[in-house]
Amino acid sequence: MNSCKLFEPGDVELQSGQTLRDARLAYVTFGELNEARDNAIVMPTYYGGSHVDNARLIGDGHTLDPSRYFIVVPNLLGNGVSSSPSNTTSGQGGADFPRVTLYDNVMLQHRLITEQLGIDRLALVCGFSMGAQQTYHWAALFPDMVERILPWCGSAKTSRHNYVFLEGAKAALTADDAWRDGAYDAPPVKGLRAFGRVYAGWGPSQAFYREQAYRDLGFATVEEFIVGQWEERFVQKDANDLLAMLWSWQNADISANARYNGDFDAALRGIKARALVMPSQTDQYFPVADSGYEVSVLTNAELRPIPSIWGHMAGSPGLNPKDNAFLDSAMRELLES
Repeated sequence: MNSCKLFEPGDVELQSGQTLRDARLAYVTFGELNEARDNAIVMPTYYGGSHVDNARLIGDGHTLDPSRYFIVVPNLLGNGVSSSPSNTTSGQGGADFPRVTLYDNVMLQHRLITEQLGIDRLALVCGFSMGAQQTYHWAALFPDMVERILPWCGSAKTSRHNYVFLEGAKAALTADDAWRDGAYDAPPVKGLRAFGRVYAGWGPSQAFYREQAYRDLGFATVEEFIVGQWEERFVQKDANDLLAMLWSWQNADISANARYNGDFDAALRGIKARALVMPSQTDQYFPVADSGYEVSVLTNAELRPIPSIWGHMAGSPGLNPKDNAFLDSAMRELLES
């Protein structure tokens, strides 16, 4: 794994009017920028993930081949690697971490790309889940900079239903007495495990459970899958980090800024990049219908669902080789267009 680097721009004013003090945007790069400076790709991270997870789609034999492209993976604010409740001092740690939108994330990423890396043109921005939401933000906020986008298993705006799903997960976590309104002395383990159990009903699809596809991941029973895939994943996370990212997710909207003033269709029409939009056929909270609406408004877009019973997990880097191969093939087609 390439070593993690930091972009440290100092104090950053956020959309909320708050200031993120001593901001740190952690990122990794793969490959080299070519002489024409036209082979750069940005792939933001997703909810609960980091550059380590995204790296599973990068390397020799993948479309994201470092011998051809210069790939930048910026970590989401709140993910425990970039500035987050768990690693921030200056009186902004824990529950005192400021509210951060995906607009804030992408504006900071833009500074990294232009100021620190000296890049003014992106061949592709792509990402999974919240990474897809950031992908849409990149294309809407910097339409003359982004040539292509491939958001998969994500949306340009968090739907009301998606918002409610996240409310359920949040309620499970914060019901733990150890939570203490975010001022916990020890991790709220019961809440984190409950969070994982709620997620287990949403990440896969009904067909995934019906066909016992969890066995492909080495789990013999549903209970083993819930504990091993979901509880164990989230019990390793910081609760305040999870809730900071969750707030960013719930408030994701490419039109919620001064450029578009809440006009969602105008923000979609403002995207000039060629778009290949890839929801999972069985995703329960980023459904094909929502992606279909986005594609109907975008000016140069194709809808290509991932034909999978794995639900939202179909897009998870490195989880299901068949789904990842379908994604990789589509990405190659887009980049060669």
